[in-house]
Amino acid sequence: MADFTEGSWTSKDGLELHYRDYPGRSDRPPVLCLHGLTRNARDFAGLAERIAGEWRAIVPDMRGRGDSEYARDADSYNPIQYVGDVNLLLEKLGVSRFVSIGTSMGGLMTMLIAMKAHERLAGVVLNDIGTRLERAGLDRILSYAGQGRSFATWVHAARALEESQQVAHPHFELADWIAMAKRTMSLTSNGRIVFDYDMKIAEAFAKVDFDNQPDLMPAIDAMANIPVLILRGEVSDLFSAANCDEIMARLHNVEAVTVPGVGHAPLLTEPECAAGIERLLAKVA
Repeated sequence: MADFTEGSWTSKDGLELHYRDYPGRSDRPPVLCLHGLTRNARDFAGLAERIAGEWRAIVPDMRGRGDSEYARDADSYNPIQYVGDVNLLLEKLGVSRFVSIGTSMGGLMTMLIAMKAHERLAGVVLNDIGTRLERAGLDRILSYAGQGRSFATWVHAARALEESQQVAHPHFELADWIAMAKRTMSLTSNGRIVFDYDMKIAEAFAKVDFDNQPDLMPAIDAMANIPVLILRGEVSDLFSAANCDEIMARLHNVEAVTVPGVGHAPLLTEPECAAGIERLLAKVA
């Protein structure tokens, strides 16, 4: 297991936010790992440990997740705010150029970065996220996000995850669900196991008008001349194959990998993901 240091930075509205920093070569741009809606920095442990030494990996917990402080204003749980928070972290660390690996919401953050400052991106991995979010996947996320449940044991927690996520990971065994539970949940002082995020995140998510999604293709166009890897779960209900093809047609240095037997979203530990990310990083100058 690769060692990492832990640090914190302060948002403009005064929140103390947490990140992991895995060491790597200083002559290469670091890899910034951006997690999904209800996830945290632990999601990238496998990837970061695999590339550490060769590549520095910076893995923040977004506000309201993991070891980062919960927001006082639930309306600040939005991708524009998250990008602002991350920009402050990169400024603190003196990072001007980086590879961005974004899962789901983290991919949307990457697109926002591309629209505002594409020159900072040395390469991009979009993990099961495109410019159009499919209603089936959105409805499924809305059905489970924000449920403030608690569990007596990790097995109970794992079974609860299986109920809501089996469509995304149909081949998981109990050990896989327990591992996912330990990445996405935490043990409280009273011995109960709870999801490791602020339940108010789901309130903010539910307010979004997904029937009128913004045009994100300008973000894709801004990535036209950098290496891009698009990962799509074969049975994803959030990122369609048609949207993947639309994005591919607008990029010059791009590879798309379909991860077999996986929905939203691949874990990045799958062999297809690992190999694809290795090829992407090999293109980064």
